[in-house]
Amino acid sequence: MMQRFLFPIAGLLALAACSTGESEVPVAVRIANATPAVNVTARGETTPVGTANADAADDPAIWRNAADPAASLIVGTDKKAGLYVYGMDGKTRSFIDAGRVNNVDLKDGVTINGAPGVLVAASDRNDVANAKIALFRLDSATAKLTALGKIDGGTGEAYGICLGRDEAGLYGFIVLKDGTIHQIAIDASGATPTGRTVRTMKLGTQAEGCAVDDRTGTLYVAEEDVGLWRFDARATGSTTPVQIAAADGKNLVMDAEGVAIAPIGEKDGYVIVSSQGDNAYVVYKMSDDSYVGRFRIVDGAIGGSEETDGIELMLGDFGPNYPGGLFIAQDGHNAAAAQNFKLVAWADIVKALGLPQ
Repeated sequence: MMQRFLFPIAGLLALAACSTGESEVPVAVRIANATPAVNVTARGETTPVGTANADAADDPAIWRNAADPAASLIVGTDKKAGLYVYGMDGKTRSFIDAGRVNNVDLKDGVTINGAPGVLVAASDRNDVANAKIALFRLDSATAKLTALGKIDGGTGEAYGICLGRDEAGLYGFIVLKDGTIHQIAIDASGATPTGRTVRTMKLGTQAEGCAVDDRTGTLYVAEEDVGLWRFDARATGSTTPVQIAAADGKNLVMDAEGVAIAPIGEKDGYVIVSSQGDNAYVVYKMSDDSYVGRFRIVDGAIGGSEETDGIELMLGDFGPNYPGGLFIAQDGHNAAAAQNFKLVAWADIVKALGLPQ
């Protein structure tokens, strides 16, 4: 989503899109009645992406090094140029020129050309009329990405991407800009990866962010000006969406953007969505879709985040600064620098919201 300026109009805040090379209709949302949010601060940040003076950074993915958590890696998109790999210190470890890749996700333990590895998938919109899923291998030792090829993602502009896995195999859920969602079975075991569309789902308007809970077979998708939905992620499951929350200008302020999950136990946990319209993040309980709370990332030793597109969250040990998990948010206004990603300790969010520990 492109950057916007906020200005008051008769009790509203109008969001007017600035010119960054993408066309978007300005919208107006009521935020005067938005539910209060608690504040947290970032403990780290990545170096800015290479595309300056543009809405460029978009979506992160996390690879956790179980043997050495502090050596974990972050993959982030510059949607004008390609993919970056960052260390936990936020420094750039590598970059691969992939053109216009919007969202990114990854899975470890995937068979890639005959050997297990880390598979990275990005929504490729270099051809806006024909969506693709661009696939890469992440070498966790060198922090470098190797392009494996592209698979078809359907007719339309690629926007969101998330990966899910069950006993039948690996799936890419590619969200097209018009709200169409294709579930694609991915096979990367050979020399060239292949994909097969197994079913299609649909939301009514523009959608992007998504996440899959492999434990429960649930797909979460944000429809930007409407709200947060869940689908059955099974290839044989229902294609009818269930709304978790409406973008009503209270708990969730449109645009609803990035989606991330915090799986806890066998089927509980939290789903988090970026409430881009008022620079907040909203937390819902997985077990019953109930609203839990809202938080913002504000200025501290490191700057805060605003107008966030993509987010990601992974629980577990990520070293001394992130002992309980890592939350990452794209920052749409990184002071005078190009956009980047802010790193927040999940423990700080849990404390601020008063969640059970």
